Amino acid sequence: MIVIYHDVGGTHSSCVCANIHINKLPTDRFPEIEQILSLPTFDKITKTDYGRLIYIGTDEFGAKVYTLCRMRSKRFVIPAISDMYQTFNGSMDGFFLADTSPTVNNLMRLGGLSSRGLNLVSFGRPIAAKAVIDAYPQMVDLVKTTKEYMRKHI
Repeated sequence: MIVIYHDVGGTHSSCVCANIHINKLPTDRFPEIEQILSLPTFDKITKTDYGRLIYIGTDEFGAKVYTLCRMRSKRFVIPAISDMYQTFNGSMDGFFLADTSPTVNNLMRLGGLSSRGLNLVSFGRPIAAKAVIDAYPQMVDLVKTTKEYMRKHI
């Protein structure tokens, strides 16, 4: 089984959701900003990582959890990955995609653009982390919805 959390940058909302999914971040309270900043891939995706699956960990179902920076190519990248999974596995059983874009707020966009786009890391990274805290309840809801869907389909 494979779970892929994906969005444009693959380094903020998808990173946090994937870490919530593998129980590295809490679902019953807000994490400390230091917890967010200490995640290995939070605000650290580079151009060489674009379009690559980044392994985050394994969940309680035994599914491998990944993140994906798909840039603005969702309509190409997601069908390609889905087709490849189906080709190699004969079905879509055990394949779960979760688009984290709906959890991204404007402050996260500003922090991400500053840090990743303009290389103003010391300015942008704390903004992105604060934005994650603001959007955290939506991220937890997305992960819970993903896990509920998984339970029904495994």
